[in-house]
This record gives sequence, structure tokens and C-alpha cells, in this order.
Amino acid sequence: MNLARLDLNLVVALRALLEERNVTRAGQRVGLSQPAMSAALARLRRHFDDDLLSRSAGQYELTALGQVLLDRTATTCDLLERLFSSQADFDPATETREFTLMASDYAVAVFGTELARIVHEEAPGIRLRFVQTQPAAVEDTATVLSGIDGLLMPHGVISDFPATDLYDDRWVYLVADDHPEIHDRLTRDDLARLPWVTYQRTYDAPAVRQLGMLGIEPHVEVSVDSFQLLPLMVAGTRRVALAQERLAQRFARSAAVRVLPPPYEAVPLREALWWHPVHSHDAAHIWLRQTSVRVGQMLATQP
Repeated sequence: MNLARLDLNLVVALRALLEERNVTRAGQRVGLSQPAMSAALARLRRHFDDDLLSRSAGQYELTALGQVLLDRTATTCDLLERLFSSQADFDPATETREFTLMASDYAVAVFGTELARIVHEEAPGIRLRFVQTQPAAVEDTATVLSGIDGLLMPHGVISDFPATDLYDDRWVYLVADDHPEIHDRLTRDDLARLPWVTYQRTYDAPAVRQLGMLGIEPHVEVSVDSFQLLPLMVAGTRRVALAQERLAQRFARSAAVRVLPPPYEAVPLREALWWHPVHSHDAAHIWLRQTSVRVGQMLATQP
């Protein structure tokens, strides 16, 4: 398809039509008259060879293709907005901008808090917005990255997108302080025998995939969507949980849990910042990446 022959203004009109499902409201949303929006709808119908909106019981409903295009146009508009907001120069001391980062609560607690502190000191007009990691980040990475500024995720889960390494961590285990069966160490038999607490989609973690290669199939009793809930689900029970050492050490100071090393040589954990290629040469995004690397280097010097 020759993009030079397309009117990209139709992308905005298409999104408004599909979301509003009403020509008049869609026109008001994008600042077009009702006749102008009707003309845009006619052009879109010719292009796609589909009605997109069909009248049913006195109102418009999306056709099957219209339903498919609904999500795609939102993603496309977000991507275009980010593309055309790219800057050749960026002064963090004077600029105003919001960066959206997708991250687990672990990454926010360990890395995000330090990043926010540095941004507060050096770029008072910059806002950071952290959103919880969703399964779609693994299933449809391109779409997710097109709508945010970056994804905090360790290596081994996604690939084929630009990334910069931030800091290293290690996998450890959490058990209750008063665990009736575990004392100074864990065994592989313990991991196969005891009930587990896991974080969200455990099978995405390289450390858990390693367990499968060792012939250990975790018996998951509880699953949570927050790493910081793991110690609460472990304390006072027979359960075990796999967690990152930097966060686990904080747990140990505030919850009735112990931190134990794995009974095998665990795969390392290297946290990285991933982004969509559209951001690669944006001056503001380059500053964000450079600042993130500095924060990661600071974490590397901490015990």
C-alpha cells in the first residue's frame, strides 16, 4: 500500500466514527461538520469496501471489520501522536511532558522509586506514570509498546525490540519464619512437595521455566498479581515463593519470612527497559533512557 496516497486525517475520523458509532457525535469530537464527517465515512467505506457502521434498530452497530479496526485505530493514533511529538532537542529542566512506563510492582519498588526521585530533582516539569504489567505485554508486545514510553521487564521474556540494561538481581525463595519443615536450606524435593505462592503468569519467568527443566513442577496453591503480596501469603504457612532478592530483602525486614537461596544454580535476572523503535531518536526519550541507565548504575552499587 502506498502511504503517500492516503489521507492520514481519515485515521482520526475512523477512530471517532468507530468509538462514537454516530456521525454527528464523531464530527463534533474531531471538529468536523456533519456533512464533512459523512463524506469521510463514505471515503472510508470505499477504501475498506465495507460499511464499517451498519444501522440496526435505529442505531449504528460495528460490522465485523469495524470491530477489528476499533482497537487498531486507537493503537495507530497513539503511535502517530508519539511519532509527531518527537523532539530534536530536550531540556529536562524546562520541558513539560509525561512518560508512561509499564512495570511490575517489583520494578516500581526497586527501580521506579529511585527514577522518580532523580526526575523530581532534575526535571520538575516531567511526570512519570507507572501502569501494571499486563499479559498482553508478552502476547502482543508491539501493540503494547506502541502505546507507552517503555516496558520494564527482565531479559528472557520478550525479544526483538530495542532495550537497555538497567541492573542485575537474583532469584531467591521466601518461606515462613516458623516453617515447620524448612530450617536453614531448601531442597529440590521441598520445592516439588510444598505448596507455592506465585506471581501472575509464573511460566513467563525464565527462573520458573528452569524449574521445569530440572523436573520440578510447582504445586501452585495461590496466585497473586503483586510481588509485594508474596510474603503475606507465605508468612505463617507451609508455602514457598520465588522472588527477586532486592525486593525479598525488604520483605524480610517487615514480614515474618526468611530468604533462602535456591537449591540449584538459578538463572540470573537482568532487568531492562524496552521501547518501540519509533522512540529511538526522540531527544526526550533518549534523556529518559540515559537517566534510567544512571539509576540502574546507582542500584548496582547498593548491596
